[in-house]
Parts: sequence; C-alpha cells; structure tokens
Amino acid sequence: MSLQETLAAQREQEVRRAARALLRRPLLHAQGPTADEFKLVRTHAPELRTWFERNTGWQLHIDAEVARLRRIPGADGDPAHPARDPKTGLEFSRRRYVLLCLALAVLERSEAQIALGWLAEQVVLAAADPALADAGTRFALDDREQRTDLVAVVRLLLDLGVLAKVAGDEDAFLKESGDVLYDVQRRVLAGLLACRRGPSTIDAPDFTGRLAALNAEVLPDSDDLRNRALRHRLTRRLLDDPVLYYDELTEAERAYLASQRGQIAQRVSSLTGLVPEARAEGLAMVDPDDDLTDLRMPEAGTDGHVTLLVAEYLAAQQRAVPVFQLTAHVRRIAAEYAGFWRRSAQEPGAESALVAMALDRLSALGLVTVAEVDERPAVLAKPALARYAVGEAALLERGQKAAPRRSVKNDPPRRTATR
Repeated sequence: MSLQETLAAQREQEVRRAARALLRRPLLHAQGPTADEFKLVRTHAPELRTWFERNTGWQLHIDAEVARLRRIPGADGDPAHPARDPKTGLEFSRRRYVLLCLALAVLERSEAQIALGWLAEQVVLAAADPALADAGTRFALDDREQRTDLVAVVRLLLDLGVLAKVAGDEDAFLKESGDVLYDVQRRVLAGLLACRRGPSTIDAPDFTGRLAALNAEVLPDSDDLRNRALRHRLTRRLLDDPVLYYDELTEAERAYLASQRGQIAQRVSSLTGLVPEARAEGLAMVDPDDDLTDLRMPEAGTDGHVTLLVAEYLAAQQRAVPVFQLTAHVRRIAAEYAGFWRRSAQEPGAESALVAMALDRLSALGLVTVAEVDERPAVLAKPALARYAVGEAALLERGQKAAPRRSVKNDPPRRTATR
C-alpha cells in the first residue's frame, strides 16, 4: 500500500471515529472526558458538517469549547430515550422534566456562578406559576423527595456540561447540611436546545401537537426538495432506530427507499461502519462493535437474562402472546434460574416487574409490539425477533463443528441515543 493510500485510509478511520463519537454523544466538550473526541470532530468538521447536512438535515455547530450535533429525531413520539439520573440510572418523572426546564430558564438569567441553594429558590419561585399548578405540577422543596428530584436534574446538567462543579457536594444539599457552587457554561447552555422552532412560539392545544410542531418541516414544493426530505427522514431513522420496517413507512417513503436503499445504506455504512442487513420486512444497520447504542441485547445480569429468555419464548410462539401467559412463563422459569438471578426476582409478584422491564426493552429495540387483543394486553413479535429463536438440538459426530446456536445472525440490534 502506498503512502497516499495509507494516509487516505487513516483519514477515513478518523472521520468514522468522529462521526460515531457525535452519534453516541451529540454534545462534546473541549475539556474533560470528551476532549479527545472533540479534537477529532473539530479536525474533520468540514467533512462531517457536509455529510450530516446533506443526508440528515442535522446541523453541526463547533466552536472553541463545544461541538454540538443538532439531531432531529427520526420519530417524534419515540419514548425509548428518557432522561436519566446519571448516578442512579432512574428515568425522569414528569416533575423532573418540568424542573429541568425551569432550571434551564433560571440558568439563562443567572450570573457566571450559581449556588445550588439559590438555584433551588429560583426554581421554587418559577414553579409557583398558576399555569403549572393548573397542570398538576407542584414544587415547594419541602421534603427530601423534592430535593432528590432537583439534585437529579443538577446531576444531568453536570453530565451534559451545562454546569461545572466548583465546590461542595449534592449529598450535603440533600441532607440540608451544605451547599454547592457551580460555574455556568454559557456556550453549552446556548446549544442545548435542538429543534426547529422555539417552544414558546408554539400554541398547539395538546402535547402531541406541540411535540410535532417543534420540528415540523415546511412542505417541499418540488421533486428535488421532496426527495431530499425523504432522504433525510429515512437516514435519520436508520441512525436512530434498530430496525426500519417497511410497513411503518409512508407510501412515498417506501417507494423512495425501494429505489435508493443501496445508496442510502452504503453512505451510512461508509461514514459509521454500520453493516446493512436487508430483509423482506425491512432494513437494519447492525453495529459489529456494539458501542453505538444505549440499549443492548443481550446484556449481563438478571434483567438482561430475563429479556433474552422472554425474546426466545416469544420468537418460538408464532402468534400473539397474552401478557398474563408471558408472566406465568417467567414465574415458572424463575425457580430454574434461582441460582443466577438476584434474590428479589424470586419474591411473589416479581415476575410482573420483570416482564414489564423486558417488554419495555424489546419494544424500544423494535422487536415486539404490545397491543390489545381480545380486550387483553398481548405481545406481538416483530420479524427481527426471529434472530433470537433457538434452533433444534442435534447430536454431533466426533470432530464435527457445531452450527451457530441461533437460527440467524446474533448481532445485537442497535439504537443510538438522542439528546
């Protein structure tokens, strides 16, 4: 290989690493744990900016402190990426989302440094708005649970880089025995919101309408613009979702994908290293490195094992499975795996929580759908779940190699995080 070819290959690998870094974490900082990735993105900014704008319509903003990929989600109503407390991993409640918005509003008007106690006071004042009270949101900071909610919001802001700790500890604030001082990172704060319209300009009467209006696009008035919009939507879906099912697309999207599938998949694969897997039911981009995701399957631990066993069971049924039947199945196998699962999984009623957890994960990975069948909740397996079906056992002759355990490739589905 010539020197020129070696340099070209090295550059291609660097661009791929930079693109994957942005897809894993669309907000990178020049300092801290993401410093190396930030430098890589900044080095290859022109190529990355051109690719994302042409293929997804996402804007890439880079300055001396922050690299921000303004990702517009492929689907507005996707609930699979909730905000989480970085310390506990617990999903945000409705109140925590409200507190997050109020905290950001307070920080927008604050000085360069802010104390957690003062932030709490300002959030309490903002939460006294009658409109919030009418919507059922109350926050007075008068018990530990409410203080915990605010601390979870602050931890998320620290993780995003909006705040940088100067002194103190959040646990002391929880115990009402101390305070914490932060620097407010203005550039990060300014780039945090990623949407086409400001939320305050939207007057839709319901939540679904407001959510859709955040990123609503102007209807194209020419064939070229319509094709570009289709390319953007489909590429976003391939980067965001584990599987792109044809029956979930509009007629125009299906027609465009039928003619352009190879080119779209090749462009995504070339930039990211994802491997296209085309089937009769749809298209998936599989990640051989399994690091471009926030949901993995399979995964270690009790929850991961239960999810895998539920997937195998559903893949073998070839029909809608009532949730109560699935719960009974998990109750039966709990005794079999008592030595491997955590102790609480053996308690009466634990199977319901385990099934709910498994179905949430399988739904987020595009492997199942939960719907009402005969007035009862039931689980419908999607085609991609077939990869977790177990083949029949076979006796091998001496020296004969075993076939792969699963009936199809066991590459895990992937879905990237969106913020």
